[in-house]
Amino acid sequence: MNATRPKKKLKRPPRLYFNLRSPFSWMGLRQLEERFPQAPDVIEYYPYWDPDEKTVAALEERDSGFHYTQMSKAKHLYILQDTKRLSARFGYTMAWPIDIDPWWERPHLAWLKARHLGREREFYTAVTAARWERGENICDAEVLRRVAESAGFDGDEMLAAAHDPELRAEGVDALAAAYDDDVFGIPYFKVGRHRFWGLDRVDAFLDELIPALEKAAESAPATPQEVPADLLNRVGAYDSDSAGGCG
Repeated sequence: MNATRPKKKLKRPPRLYFNLRSPFSWMGLRQLEERFPQAPDVIEYYPYWDPDEKTVAALEERDSGFHYTQMSKAKHLYILQDTKRLSARFGYTMAWPIDIDPWWERPHLAWLKARHLGREREFYTAVTAARWERGENICDAEVLRRVAESAGFDGDEMLAAAHDPELRAEGVDALAAAYDDDVFGIPYFKVGRHRFWGLDRVDAFLDELIPALEKAAESAPATPQEVPADLLNRVGAYDSDSAGGCG
């Protein structure tokens, strides 16, 4: 989630759709970036969340929509158990949060604001640690303000993001892109015509992504400013030990 990305990319840049609500998104991105630390430099990250009425209306105005459907109680109970198993397997500290009247525009549009500031990685790290390691309600205004300020952001500025018309429109663009890419669950990865859904598809995504990056770099040599200098030396080096789960 680094604002500085290489100018030389694949014809259609690889995409990653993430969500601050989903434990599988949180674990999936951690697994991806642990295996392939340069992921933020070569993949376009898109936020994806349950839209409020205003966002839904904006999507409908552009003949777009939202593929995700709410889960049943049975699935929710299963996920509680599954995420406990997975987090223990990965060695992640996890505390399940309780969402009270969540408004998901608030943290996701704040992430877009952080991206405009060139600091989306810092914001993402802080907010996911608050939610998944401490069990905090990141949709609560005062919680998000405190988390943002702890990461060096202006708390008022980050809270204002959810009310900024331009960021609102940018958020609609992100959700419309997800609709066009047939995103129905998180995390969701795309490279070329290949799509991968879920935490257990991280390795399959990398197996498709890395050869594509190698081919693109070889066919279009770039300057040091356009591609990380050691990209070709590192693209093949990642661990492959992932588990299942998707949200």
